[in-house]
Amino acid sequence: MSRPVRRALVAVTLLLAGTLAAAGAAQAAATTPALINIRTGLNPGFDRIVLDLSAGTVPGNLNYQLVDELTADPSGEIVWLTGEYFINVSAFPLVAHDANGNPTYTGLQKFRTRNLTNVMAIALTGDFEAQTSIGIGVRTRTAVNVFTLTGPNRVVIDVAH
Repeated sequence: MSRPVRRALVAVTLLLAGTLAAAGAAQAAATTPALINIRTGLNPGFDRIVLDLSAGTVPGNLNYQLVDELTADPSGEIVWLTGEYFINVSAFPLVAHDANGNPTYTGLQKFRTRNLTNVMAIALTGDFEAQTSIGIGVRTRTAVNVFTLTGPNRVVIDVAH
C-alpha cells in the first residue's frame, strides 16, 4: 500500500473515530434522565420518597450512607437540615438541570415533611457531573432501601419507621 493511500486511510479512520465519539457523547447526554419532582408518602412501616425522572436511562448507580452531617456537592458546604440523623442518597447518571443549565426540578430545594413518621426534612444537596444528591433528615437511624422503577422512571427511597 502506498504512503498517500495509507495516510488517507489513517485520516478517514481518525475522522470516523472522532465522529463516533461525539455522537456517543451526545447520545449519552440525551439519555441522562433529569429530576423533575420529589414526592413523599406515608406507608405502613416506612416513609417513601419518590424522585420523579424525565425519560432516559434510569440511574444505574444508586448509593446511600448514614452521615453525621450533609454537605453540598460540589462546594462541600454544610447543608443545615432538620433531623437527628442524616441520610445522603446519590444517583448517577441523573441531573437536575437541562443542557442549557436551566433547572428541571423547580420545587423547593429544602422542605419539611410533617406528614411522615421518621423522615423530617429533605434537601437537594447536589447536582454535579451527572450525579444528583438528596439529603434526608430523620428522627431515628433505621433501615433504608433505595431502588429504581420504570414506566415512568423514578428513584424510590424507603426509610423504615
